[in-house]
Amino acid sequence: MKFLGNGITIDYEFFGPEHAPVVVLSHSLGSSSVMWAPQLPLLTEKYRVLCYDTRGHGGTSAPEGAYSLDQLGNDALALMDGMDLAQVHWVGLSMGGMIGQNLALRQNGRFKSLTLCDTSSQIPESARATWDERIAIATAAGMAALADSTMERWFTAPYLADKPSSVESIRAQFLATPPAGFIGCCHALKPLDYLDQLHTIDLPTMIIVGAEDMGTPVAASRDMEARIPNSQLAILPQAAHLANVEQAEPFSRALLDFLNAQ
Repeated sequence: MKFLGNGITIDYEFFGPEHAPVVVLSHSLGSSSVMWAPQLPLLTEKYRVLCYDTRGHGGTSAPEGAYSLDQLGNDALALMDGMDLAQVHWVGLSMGGMIGQNLALRQNGRFKSLTLCDTSSQIPESARATWDERIAIATAAGMAALADSTMERWFTAPYLADKPSSVESIRAQFLATPPAGFIGCCHALKPLDYLDQLHTIDLPTMIIVGAEDMGTPVAASRDMEARIPNSQLAILPQAAHLANVEQAEPFSRALLDFLNAQ
């Protein structure tokens, strides 16, 4: 379905019982709501799930130019307002977790809980050149030039060697991401620096990370746990960046146990 909000068309879909508590799922850079397919069967037993595609991804508009995290957060707020959702449980992975932090810091009252998965609260100065490199490659050669290295960051080597259909689905979505959308979001994420503000987040918070995540490593999750007062951390073995796909069952169980306790 389509919703016009904050100047763009946002692609979204609801799953699960109509009057159940709402969980919003926010995906990673270079993906779309398709990455949440492993979580839907369990979540929709008890929750109303809102999946949406972030600006520049999937079926959502991909305007040219640099985006900001405030802008990505405002897109989500516009969608929530348009759906008459006063409060939701927010679940974000990677970029989705960064958007979740942005909203929790600016609009704390809109969340019942916050789940931050394989994400970070700060991009070190030393790592910002990597983002410039990704922008340059996507500009010059498109998404195909980044696909192999991205899959190697997102999944462990044994999982990739097994060639599961889940990897092919994620790779296809990465290749289908408009370069303008990818580049716009890279600009939004590159200056990320929320670490010193996290102590103000007054929400039940779950942090989930793959033990072998090299992009947003366990150390980044421990930093968030140390600063968010009411938080807990789950580290999933044999998982890299897309832990929700590679270790779908333990990820879904950790998430559901947390949500059910709220």
